[in-house]
Amino acid sequence: MKKGDFIWGGVLVLFSLIFVFESSRTSFIGLTSTYPLAGGFLKFMLLATMGELLSIRISSGEWINPGGLLYRALVWGFLGIIITLIFNIYGAGVTAGMNSGLLPFKGSSFAFAFFTSAFMNLTFAPTFMAFHRITDTIIDAKVANKNTRIDLKAVESRIDWYGFISFVVMKTIPLFWIPAHTITFLLPGEYRVVVAAYLSVALGAILAFSRKMKSA
Repeated sequence: MKKGDFIWGGVLVLFSLIFVFESSRTSFIGLTSTYPLAGGFLKFMLLATMGELLSIRISSGEWINPGGLLYRALVWGFLGIIITLIFNIYGAGVTAGMNSGLLPFKGSSFAFAFFTSAFMNLTFAPTFMAFHRITDTIIDAKVANKNTRIDLKAVESRIDWYGFISFVVMKTIPLFWIPAHTITFLLPGEYRVVVAAYLSVALGAILAFSRKMKSA
């Protein structure tokens, strides 16, 4: 165990304690319900960035600043806003589809959760993941050389699109994200975004262990 392990774990525990005590949980839920987009920004900026750092820690064995950490955190915060909107848009769309008979099993909470997760991950998720891959590539290039000229062709050539499609899209979506988000959409609405942010921490660890085993 290293000092960074305790710091990282301490931050995660402190944030998680909000949900342990009723008074802090009620205040947090009330605040994020009043300001859902700001709440989504802060949840993902913190937790998803922690997941990214954890992934590097597992892969390299060290706590390493990947460079451009503030920019990465801000991108995660922006994506948190988008995810907050998307959860509501897809949830409302599936509810309307079930109520109108376009989708079966009207009134089933599990069917609602599964349909919402499946439609969201099969349509929105690849675009979301590709956007994040592009922003990460831009940040990496700027960290390596501030004078690097950034254009679409340069960014596209740096990305392993085969690995992105074959693993990130074809494996993590059906094997991780659809089941995980099905569970997420079974929860009350006020908990869904924060659970999604926690899932980004879990996925960071899963991907890091996968890369480590593949290298071994």
